[in-house]
Amino acid sequence: MTSQVSPSQGAGGSDVEDEDVDLFSVNWNQDHSCFSAATANGLRMFSCKPFKEQLRRIQEDGGFRIVEMLFRTNIFGLVGQGADKQYQQNKLTIWDDCHNLLIGDFSFKSNIRAVKLSKDYFVVALEHEIYVYSFKTLKLIHLIDTTSNPKGLCCLSHHADISVMACPGMRQGIVRVEHFGSKETKFITAHDSNISCMTLTVDGLLLATASVRGTLIRIFNTMDGACLQEVRRGVDKAEIYSIALSPNLQWLAVSSDKGTMHIFSLRVRPRGKDASNGKSAIAGRQMDRSYSSGSVGSNASSSLSFMKGILPKYFSSEWSFAQFRLPEVTRYITAFGDQTTVMMIGLDGSFYRCSFDPVNGGKMVLDEFIRFMKPSMSRSRTPNT
Repeated sequence: MTSQVSPSQGAGGSDVEDEDVDLFSVNWNQDHSCFSAATANGLRMFSCKPFKEQLRRIQEDGGFRIVEMLFRTNIFGLVGQGADKQYQQNKLTIWDDCHNLLIGDFSFKSNIRAVKLSKDYFVVALEHEIYVYSFKTLKLIHLIDTTSNPKGLCCLSHHADISVMACPGMRQGIVRVEHFGSKETKFITAHDSNISCMTLTVDGLLLATASVRGTLIRIFNTMDGACLQEVRRGVDKAEIYSIALSPNLQWLAVSSDKGTMHIFSLRVRPRGKDASNGKSAIAGRQMDRSYSSGSVGSNASSSLSFMKGILPKYFSSEWSFAQFRLPEVTRYITAFGDQTTVMMIGLDGSFYRCSFDPVNGGKMVLDEFIRFMKPSMSRSRTPNT
């Protein structure tokens, strides 16, 4: 890195003018306590509670298209925008910012679409291939062919004892799940059309997916491929930007280009799971289609849902439990804070924190709004939309 801005300067904007700069991507870290921003002149890192800019690095000859964090460490996966010959779009740099140390460079035959990090592995997604490396040895351990994957869809679990990866298969609508510990591969027929978005739970037990149609989100058991629940975002086609699962597996959040962030109540639980503390029954590795307790609300449904099996499937759909309206002008990715708080970060440099009533649902409450790419870093209760 050629120069840096200290957290105190970057967060307050007191010493460094925050010029207008292109924001290429934003990404949550693994526990959603922080996020990174890849900009045309470098990178930034923000903590969420309280909201504060923790780190800024400036590149004189160009910035980054992808910045991935490893939990709250200062280890980053960096992919350049191509202006600097040191940081090209087909090269991944693993960088230890704390020690100003290059861990490794990895070049590929085509542009990198996505990078994922965990404590044991890091994954590089190209349009037609997935490369899986060991973090310990920096050696390639898996090379997986995929169907066309321009978004670089892939996800990694982050449990201390279990490593699971999901990515597109070789045919549309198929998800390939790799259980690295047991060396098992599972193929899940998730949708009829191409996969648009996917996410795993921390332990890799659950997989949530959406297709390019963007109307239905499905939740699967990654061990046997069973579909445990299906919820409906809407009727019109939409691009799903992100899917998030709450740590206690009670809630699912979805953001899309329609501008509404939806919250759904989940009815799936690992056997032996204590929903009050979020601990998974890792040993059992089994899932139940069990309903939530009476203290948690249920998803909306049609008044004709009692005629399931007679009327078309649409009438038995589960609709969202809570909603929050966002501007439709940019892409947002979402994550859970605590169990009834959801955060969203947008490519327009905006940060939202909102909460929902776990019993009654409905319209969510905006708790915090920050324009994090502005020099004042001013906080507002209502966004300027």
